[in-house]
Amino acid sequence: MKLSKIKEWADQNLQGDRVIWAVVFLLSLISILVVYSSIGTLAYKRTASTEWLLFKHTGMVVLGLASMWFAHKIDYRYYSKLSRLALWISVPLLLYTFKFGTTLNDAARWISIPIFGSFQPSDFASLALIINLASMLSKRQQNIDDIKESLIPILFWCGTICGLIALSNFSSAVLLFATCMLIMFIGRVSVKHLAMLVLVGLLAGGIGLKLGTRWETTISRVKNFVEKKELPFQAKHGRIAVATGGIFGKGPGNSDQRNILPHPYSDFIYAIVIEEYGMIGGVVVLILYLILLHRGMKAAYNSERAFGGLLSAGLAFDLVCQAMVNMGVVVGLGPITGQPLPLISMGGTAMVFTGISIGIILSVSRGEQEENWGQTGSTVANEKNIEAKAA
Repeated sequence: MKLSKIKEWADQNLQGDRVIWAVVFLLSLISILVVYSSIGTLAYKRTASTEWLLFKHTGMVVLGLASMWFAHKIDYRYYSKLSRLALWISVPLLLYTFKFGTTLNDAARWISIPIFGSFQPSDFASLALIINLASMLSKRQQNIDDIKESLIPILFWCGTICGLIALSNFSSAVLLFATCMLIMFIGRVSVKHLAMLVLVGLLAGGIGLKLGTRWETTISRVKNFVEKKELPFQAKHGRIAVATGGIFGKGPGNSDQRNILPHPYSDFIYAIVIEEYGMIGGVVVLILYLILLHRGMKAAYNSERAFGGLLSAGLAFDLVCQAMVNMGVVVGLGPITGQPLPLISMGGTAMVFTGISIGIILSVSRGEQEENWGQTGSTVANEKNIEAKAA
């Protein structure tokens, strides 16, 4: 009886792809366990208890899940209309962050907001660009090769947002640009026009990197990775964590490198996962992200609307690509980037916007599972009005 009630509640409240829901819940549980194990040094620096930091992080995880739930309840076509406004808002936000934002590790990436804490505009801008790019491409499928009507607006927004993000966060700008390339490729943009996007990206990224605060840091990290003369401190101890974890790991709470790594609860949390849960734990986390990518792409494939397909594919790729970069850095497959591990790393803004992104993917899958969004006869006209306004 209880199981039937739980199933009935889940059917009403957890709509869309059930596999995505399961993966997100598992990654959230892993996040709480591993963050609790890795925040000892942070608690000491802040003269706070680990339980308080755990409670705060758990609250952010719940907030991220709540954001996902609210986002998945909204018809994904409404996001098209909001994305252009969000893009215009993100431009002054990114400029303000670069000039007056809170600085950490020589990079101003956050805006301090009283009561609410810190806010990272690059997460907001990335989400807005992906949605708007999917919207622009879906509306211009009939004249996709028109340079003036289709290509110039797309190149303008991709170059502007990626360039502004590159001022203080070059790795995030590169990942976002790669996502834009994928969306345009799926959106039937010709190779010639994709080459133009590459040129715009190189120009905008180069200007942003040179005028920003990360030029020397980015060059030194790439140089150290290519030459392999001396491992940076973080990379060295991250690899020690991986090497000593073995197959089965040291067990929960038994990590040694959590007290040595500068940010074991964010940038290098995957190293703590492998050290405590072994290669088995590391592979499980990797598989969960691959499942998330697969289900996001499946929602895109099943979507009957170009906007839904491009949106789901872009958001899924962006999320999982960031996870792959984080894990790749930990095991020595790339230079240090400072990218957190989505859904697992300790964070505030990232948790919320990751939840919104997954919620939108669920909204796309939910829309394709329901024949008419639960509407009948007299309300079908409202659905057509939604599409007309979004277009």
